[in-house]
Amino acid sequence: MSQTAVSSPATESDDAVVSRAAFVRLFAAVMLPIFLAAVDQTLLAAATPAIARDLGDFADSAWIAVGYLLASTIMAPLYGRLGDRYGRRDALMAALGLFALGSLACAAAQGMWWLIGARLLQGLGGGGLMVMSQALIGEVVPPRQRPRFQAYFGVVFVLASVTGPVLGGLVVSHFSWRWLFIGNLPLAALAVWRVSRLPASARYAQPGQSHDALGVLLFAASASTLLLWLTLAGHRFAWASLPSALMAGTALVLGIVLFWRERRHPHPFLPLELLHLPAIGWTAATMVLFAAGLFALVFFLPVYLQVGHATGAAHAGLLLLPLTAGLVLGSNATGRVVARTGRPDVPARWGLSVAAMALGLLGVAPAAPWVIGALGVAAGLGFGTVMPTAQLVVQTVAGRSRLGAAAATVSLARSTGAAVGTAVFGALVFGLTSSADLQAALHTADPAAAQSVIRAFHLAFFCAGGLTLLAAWTSTRVPRVTI
Repeated sequence: MSQTAVSSPATESDDAVVSRAAFVRLFAAVMLPIFLAAVDQTLLAAATPAIARDLGDFADSAWIAVGYLLASTIMAPLYGRLGDRYGRRDALMAALGLFALGSLACAAAQGMWWLIGARLLQGLGGGGLMVMSQALIGEVVPPRQRPRFQAYFGVVFVLASVTGPVLGGLVVSHFSWRWLFIGNLPLAALAVWRVSRLPASARYAQPGQSHDALGVLLFAASASTLLLWLTLAGHRFAWASLPSALMAGTALVLGIVLFWRERRHPHPFLPLELLHLPAIGWTAATMVLFAAGLFALVFFLPVYLQVGHATGAAHAGLLLLPLTAGLVLGSNATGRVVARTGRPDVPARWGLSVAAMALGLLGVAPAAPWVIGALGVAAGLGFGTVMPTAQLVVQTVAGRSRLGAAAATVSLARSTGAAVGTAVFGALVFGLTSSADLQAALHTADPAAAQSVIRAFHLAFFCAGGLTLLAAWTSTRVPRVTI
């Protein structure tokens, strides 16, 4: 591992100390956007079987999550650039407006693909919620204070991410799943009001800077094609088939063209100038793999319990509470350790190793509640080390003038990993299980069909553990970073 030390770029504002009152004002403004961004990535996990029964098409239900994550992924770098150029506060309010419009469309959905399309619209706004919130934190809080304050935002994020399925299960058990989206509307309105009370953000527009519209379109096309291939291959058509080869080839060609263009564009859509820095590049790779493992677990564990073990939606969601507790404890402990040591590059390598072990055991262990709970706590403690430290590493290395692009880099990596992990996990499960078995396990108590589903999920959990172990290795490649 390289031992090159990276320190925070010196600026006059880095020596300033933000008061607790100023931080509370900031926290009150951006807490809701962070919560909405995180909770809507996982809110429908426990609700997915109920939605599939209502709207049909269970095999494509993974796109309820993938569609939102894909749109968020595409928009994250764009929001980063626009926020740096035109003001991060205003960009956050625009994102909240789009998010609310998408939520309204989801609540009115009359079919599975209507819902998926509405989730895409919702994700176009959701992609800016986390990016701009994190950028505003970096704008107000100096680097040395960020570990202490970042833990609060880490707790909000992990609580929202993992209590999403719990909340979804409880709402579906007592009301309609449509209320999951209707509830976003007053929260988004409150968030806009709170954010509007913040001072206007500084602008860092460069003379002659142009929009990279073609880069945005190429990224959207390549990412969509790749995720469609990963989702559809294996159950809509064979992996070794002409449609599979055409889709994979198209995604590859679009990716090559995108990379070629972005390297030559003076102001590229993707933050390549940041990814060339080893600390940021390896952190981004770690985030992709981390998110793939975490979101595969969060989104599909409730589905596995409901479809494979006939657990109720509310009970399946509640079984994620140990994971929530582990994530909160891991995030808090990590923030305190980093504040004391000044080394945000160290905790993730140990935490991800623990999480990988827990996921691997989940792939072979029985689904007894105490087993799910114990492994959930272990996985949560491990995964909780990643979110606070990744933001600190990237913001420290990027510097103040590129905080929007830095936050977008982390969000892009996380959303990419979450989308790919969810798509691959869904492809494994639905590819290894016949449609007849899926329908039988969903609508009836067929033991043979349930066993088929359980075997598929066990293999997928084991694969998620392998991805997380790879994330632990990539985290060791991050150079030494001090704050």
